[in-house]
Amino acid sequence: MSAVSPAATRAIERSSLPWLIIVAGSLIAMLTFGPRSAMGFFQLPMLADRGWDRTTFGLAMALQNLCWGLGQPFFGAIADKFGTWRVLALSGLVYASGLVTMAFADAPIWLHIGGGVLVGLGVASGSFGIVLSAFARNVAPEQRSLAFGVGTAAGSAGMFLFAPLSQGLISAYGWSDSLVYLGVLMLLVPLFAIPLRGNATSGRQSEALYKQTVGEALKEAFGHRSYLLLVSGFFVCGYQVAFITAHFPAYLGDIGIDARYAVIALALIGFFNIIGSLSAGFISQRYSKPYFLALIYLARSVAVAAFLLLPQSPASVIVFAIVMGLLWLSTVPPTNALVAIMFGTRHLGLLGGIVFLSHQIGSFLGVWMGGYLYDRFGSYDPVWWVGVALGVFAAIVHWPIEERGVLRPAMA
Repeated sequence: MSAVSPAATRAIERSSLPWLIIVAGSLIAMLTFGPRSAMGFFQLPMLADRGWDRTTFGLAMALQNLCWGLGQPFFGAIADKFGTWRVLALSGLVYASGLVTMAFADAPIWLHIGGGVLVGLGVASGSFGIVLSAFARNVAPEQRSLAFGVGTAAGSAGMFLFAPLSQGLISAYGWSDSLVYLGVLMLLVPLFAIPLRGNATSGRQSEALYKQTVGEALKEAFGHRSYLLLVSGFFVCGYQVAFITAHFPAYLGDIGIDARYAVIALALIGFFNIIGSLSAGFISQRYSKPYFLALIYLARSVAVAAFLLLPQSPASVIVFAIVMGLLWLSTVPPTNALVAIMFGTRHLGLLGGIVFLSHQIGSFLGVWMGGYLYDRFGSYDPVWWVGVALGVFAAIVHWPIEERGVLRPAMA
């Protein structure tokens, strides 16, 4: 019997995906992305019960997105050094405590601490940045975009499943008990995270790691033009999607469309987001990632402008939800893949987290401005049109990004 050559063995390893890790990470992405994407359903019943205004709820959701963004680089760096499982286990506990605190909030401060700070930190320590970094360490470079697409699609599935689940729980048990039940579900995260244990020195890419300190990695990244353009462009993604997640159900009520279409719309966004994320993984694995990202942002601006300018009806809401669903998180696989291409996987949790921090600063502004400008002008239209302009800006800044690794002394 002839022995298998080392080259053939390496080819087999490259062609196979670590499905246990991918499935476990996908379940975590689904769980952590689900409840925070359904927060819009809790807005009106909570405010009616507590007597608060939309600015109060909007500020809590804005804090959630900001804490998610601020926490992402730190939790990413901790996962790089001390292991992914530890960070994900912490995520489940913090996330659950945040949802329970939000459930029993009898003053705005507790809403801001629970639904804002704690849920935000829970998502930061258990969302895409942490999971996709673990994927990157365990798949071949040519398979990363596909693996990232699968993980992102799982998060999309969370949005699809948790929209009707959350609305159904609220209808059956009220908003407060529903938040408690969602908190209990988050305790599954530490269990699902067991296959993802390991840090940046483990996995398939460990032998090729470029030795750098955190300070050296940050200096290199912030001196890299394409990385800075990527950071500035991802700000727009956060602004657009967070505003819709938090305020779209209320917006549809304002324009006289039945509330059930809000559930249908967010579920459709989640469902078609699955298709969009998987497609983005395939497309960005084969074609220019920067050009693909530019087209995604431009298409979002066209979709929003058309939705606002054309007659609005249940049918237009459904069409808008389908189109936005296809474009929703399709930015995530190529964006994370570009960071890995530029700098490798050694500090991917940290550097990808900084890109995501920009995303969440955009999310903060989108959610907060939605509530503030509505209370001030009685309309969401200004926030919509700012999003259209930002989409054009993002298309412009992604176009000149170079899809290649940085030149280092050992590589020269």
